[in-house]
Amino acid sequence: MTRPNVPSKANTVLLDPALKLGANLPLWRRAGGGAGLAAALARPDAIIETLKDADLRGMGGAGFPTWRKWTAAAASPCDEKYVVCNGNEDEPGTFKDRHLLRWTPHQVIEGALIAAVAVKANRVVFYVNPHQAEGIDQMRWAVDEWTASDLLASVSKAVGRPVTLTVAPSSGRYIGGEETAIVSWLDGGFPFPRRKPPFPFESGVGGLPTLINNTETLANVPHILKNGADWYRDLGVGAAAGTKLFSLSGDVLNPGLYELPMGTSLEELVFVHGGGMLDGRAFKAVFTGGPSNTLLTARDLDVALDFDSVKRRKSRLGTGAMIVISEGTSIVRKVAEYVAFFASGSCGQCPSCKCGTFQMARLLDRIATGRGVEADRQALDHLCRILPGSGRCALIDGAVTVVESSRHTFPDEYEPKARYAS
Repeated sequence: MTRPNVPSKANTVLLDPALKLGANLPLWRRAGGGAGLAAALARPDAIIETLKDADLRGMGGAGFPTWRKWTAAAASPCDEKYVVCNGNEDEPGTFKDRHLLRWTPHQVIEGALIAAVAVKANRVVFYVNPHQAEGIDQMRWAVDEWTASDLLASVSKAVGRPVTLTVAPSSGRYIGGEETAIVSWLDGGFPFPRRKPPFPFESGVGGLPTLINNTETLANVPHILKNGADWYRDLGVGAAAGTKLFSLSGDVLNPGLYELPMGTSLEELVFVHGGGMLDGRAFKAVFTGGPSNTLLTARDLDVALDFDSVKRRKSRLGTGAMIVISEGTSIVRKVAEYVAFFASGSCGQCPSCKCGTFQMARLLDRIATGRGVEADRQALDHLCRILPGSGRCALIDGAVTVVESSRHTFPDEYEPKARYAS
């Protein structure tokens, strides 16, 4: 695959070098920080409508329209509410939120406070993976700065009661990023997911209405309120709106974190920004949005990387993680590694998930290392038929999805070889 001649409409909003200040509120304000919050305070009733017009989606994986969540939380008449910034980020190949928390904590905090104004929440919690020690430190220092500033007093006045900011280390477990598991952990329990409804916006932390958004989602909010919905929509390509942080890793020359227009093609991401494939190898596949989605292959290089376009290819944009695989790399081996990750990340609450992911990982390891027999492949297919929908969260469904996708897309790699026992 050659490097295409594709012009890049690159925009840096969240990763603007001028905002890479860490916990330094005076510098943040001199760089234009606080303008989005000022606009929100001037017209609090217009906040949610502005996000709707901007078509801001949830950047934690689901791509759910942000304004719908905020509308539901705002509709609750409860006097006390929570806003939770989800910075758990523990999935292989995803490393965007830790950058925002470490280098630009103030735009995250400003976005969370705008959310508090919009839904009338008086408690704001930054839920951060404890493995990201620098991110936690920067967020704590930044929170101290906001707590002592006039800005927080203005927010409290708009909300109608004192607003508190708290940094809460998460459990550090993969499952701890699921929103009902967040509620359980912040309530002092183990991060066990539960079935919905009730949704957190109905009954969340302490039984109070709780709005939970991903770090990247909240980081976009101040810029939208400052510059307007049309500005944000114009950043995207085609019908897509805004920018997206892509965590590019795997067999590319220039892995890293890239902020690009939503709707940038997969080919441009890999061959322009990523510099192409390592050792001149051919592109084989990519795990999109982390390892729990359907694989895309070379025939999908033209896909626009936005939620709707990737969905039309029977996959998901997810968190924007793109794990690139080159020819010569075993897909079964990679899938085995990721399913083993899911098995270790299972909370153990649902036997079908705990046992099912373990059995799938064991079968995949046998097949990937040449020890598989036909019965192993049949057992794997049987598990993929009976496990979906059997857990309280989507972990088991994600594990099944990547196995089924690899079985469908690369069936030859699962075929028993002559050296296999029959």
